[in-house]
Amino acid sequence: MGTSGAIRLIDIAVNFTDGMFRGLYNGKQYHVADIATVLSRAWNAGVDRIIVTGGSLEESKEALAIAETDAFVMAERLFCTVGVHPTRCKEFDDSGDPEKHYEALLSLAKAGVEKGKVVAIGECGLDYDRLHFCPVEIQKKYFEKQFELAHAMKLPMFLHMRAAAEDFCSILEQNKHRFCSGVAHSFTGSSQDRDRLLSFINLYIGVNGCSLKTAENVDVVKGIPVERMMIETDSPYCEIKNTHAGINFVKSSWPSKKKEKYDPLCIVKGRNEPCLVWQVLEVVAGCKGIADIDQLGKTLYHNTCRVFFPQDLDSAADALLDGA
Repeated sequence: MGTSGAIRLIDIAVNFTDGMFRGLYNGKQYHVADIATVLSRAWNAGVDRIIVTGGSLEESKEALAIAETDAFVMAERLFCTVGVHPTRCKEFDDSGDPEKHYEALLSLAKAGVEKGKVVAIGECGLDYDRLHFCPVEIQKKYFEKQFELAHAMKLPMFLHMRAAAEDFCSILEQNKHRFCSGVAHSFTGSSQDRDRLLSFINLYIGVNGCSLKTAENVDVVKGIPVERMMIETDSPYCEIKNTHAGINFVKSSWPSKKKEKYDPLCIVKGRNEPCLVWQVLEVVAGCKGIADIDQLGKTLYHNTCRVFFPQDLDSAADALLDGA
């Protein structure tokens, strides 16, 4: 289970719109929809807030609806992004009216901000690993278009970069006047990619299980200053597996069962979920040789508030000072 009650964690990337959270795996139903159960496990583990990822217009609508299910709780804990993932950018052209599609995203973002739920534009960026979904030029065109969206909304950006560092950094450089802050999430790049991202002020790097898979990955993560880092699960993907380089640093665990033997008291084997953000924190602390995991947690929490919850910066800073 989660380790220290003093640490408040924010999972910046959860794909609750994925079918696995409805019990669907490769189109086959294995168990009931269980987002409420997964959330309960996260809150009980000390996860403080979760940002639900939107990756298309329709998915962003769904992400906002999921975020709104927490609206009746006194302390709001569920938030979301609005944007179009690079592999989905053909939806702008496929809509028949790209400008109208943009306006629909803008309207959704406005409505979500008014509800206090939309905290970023994204997931957007470039993905050259999966060009069969969307060609380079369309990705680049609509990545750039979403800087316009972020600028119009005065929102940070939730960014995706996969095997595309040169073009990604070039577009970011060209649009830095429209970029207030953001995070390049699920980072799996090289040390050179890392350093190029770190050269952009107000750009943070998001780390999850995929970021900590190999010894080389871990070495790259060691070089990310904790003041420029955030942590995430990217659930239901990117879990930390027993074969991963940093597995020996993992201390927390939950009972698990295969999806065929679903038990609401257990996590589903092979399906990542927000409570496991603890393990990311533990591996980051371990690979960086940080003994004070509480202080690391506070720093990461402060980083996340700085970008996505600036209204809470004072309380986050106070917490940071209390632990100093």
